[in-house]
Amino acid sequence: MVGIIPAHLASIRFPRKVLHPFSGLAMIEHVRRRALMCPSLADVYVATCDDEVASIVSAGGGTVIRTGNHHLNGTSRIAEAVQNVDASHVVLLQGDEPLLLPRHVEALTASMLRHPNAQAWNATGDIHAPEELDRHSFVKCAVGTDDRILYCFRRSPSTAPYEKQITYIRKILGLFAFTRNSLLSVAAAPTSVVEFNESIEQMRIIESGGTLVSVPVDVALPSVNEPHEAMIVEDAIRHNAEQQDLLRRVLEG
Repeated sequence: MVGIIPAHLASIRFPRKVLHPFSGLAMIEHVRRRALMCPSLADVYVATCDDEVASIVSAGGGTVIRTGNHHLNGTSRIAEAVQNVDASHVVLLQGDEPLLLPRHVEALTASMLRHPNAQAWNATGDIHAPEELDRHSFVKCAVGTDDRILYCFRRSPSTAPYEKQITYIRKILGLFAFTRNSLLSVAAAPTSVVEFNESIEQMRIIESGGTLVSVPVDVALPSVNEPHEAMIVEDAIRHNAEQQDLLRRVLEG
């Protein structure tokens, strides 16, 4: 199993965000170095179309796979990158999540062993407040028997009381994995109806008949989608002993 971090500079809400520095080190390097701490990953690659990203990763000792600049999402980019990589499973690591916890990647690996016939696995987090069920900014999912994700949405279609909904509805987080074959199949498939209209990549897997498994993790970590969220990440590091330890190890190289 390998980890691939799709990265590009043309982010709409925060251009060049993967190069934003934390403690003097580009965000993309924080993610890559944390991923290297995961025992289950045989290797970690950065897939990018940008020379500047490639130069920074290479200077840090990382491995870069060059991709085209036509990709609309990270899944498409890593599908191109994995063409020349020998791996049975691929973990998509988001380049804007510098608080990545290696133990969350290990949770994905454990789920793969429990669900060997699934096509994809997605980390999920708890819902903490009723208003989150209808918050458009992040995706939720309904989880059925044997951890299978039944459907994804941005605003809850459920009429059950909040106390009932939180027993089966969870947040979709930005850490997910595929079998190599399912990744290539999903990337080649046409955009599904719900995916297109709701901007939910996971629905292409579900609508095509694949099994997407929920992998519950204990904490939903903030990512950096807009400039002000960089301060949220910095604050999270300052007030969390586990994050401080990981930061130290990252800066040590």
